[in-house]
Amino acid sequence: MSAETDAPIVTIRALGDHVGQEVTLQGWCYAKTGKGKLVFLQLRDGTGICQDVVFRGNVSDEDFEVAKAITQESSLIVRGVVKAEPRAPGVPGGYEVDVRGVETTGISDPYPIQPKEHGVEFLMQHRHLWLRSNRQWAAMRVRAVIVRAIRDWLDDHGYLNVDTPIITPAAAEGTTTLFEIDYHGEPA
Repeated sequence: MSAETDAPIVTIRALGDHVGQEVTLQGWCYAKTGKGKLVFLQLRDGTGICQDVVFRGNVSDEDFEVAKAITQESSLIVRGVVKAEPRAPGVPGGYEVDVRGVETTGISDPYPIQPKEHGVEFLMQHRHLWLRSNRQWAAMRVRAVIVRAIRDWLDDHGYLNVDTPIITPAAAEGTTTLFEIDYHGEPA
């Protein structure tokens, strides 16, 4: 990334607090489109998704070529000015970043899950990637809110959270190495 600055590293969720300021975002390329002198990157971090606009006139030629070469799910660092834009897509929407510099920290292989319809078996084989889709991501966010509300209610009413060890005689999804222990005279 050319012309390094001291732009603070912020999360996508906090973009609204930095309108008009230069910031640094770190995340993964969720999607990319572009034509001619423009590249639109959708950047995802753990807090949301935002649109980052790379205009050839605002970045070095090297940074523009980097932006054009980015593949989906590549990790990157983007530096730019936050703008309020009501039409900007994202979660939360309404903000975009006018990019001044872009750097890849890791290029991803071609993404196996495309917009076409895939079968459940294929999606389960690529579950770690499927979870990054809009629908799966939204479901996880809803689930997190529900679990947090239940835990808060239980905590507010004096319940104690106890996580007990689980002893099972079978490997879960074939991902563990089993070893035998004596459990009250029985193998477990």
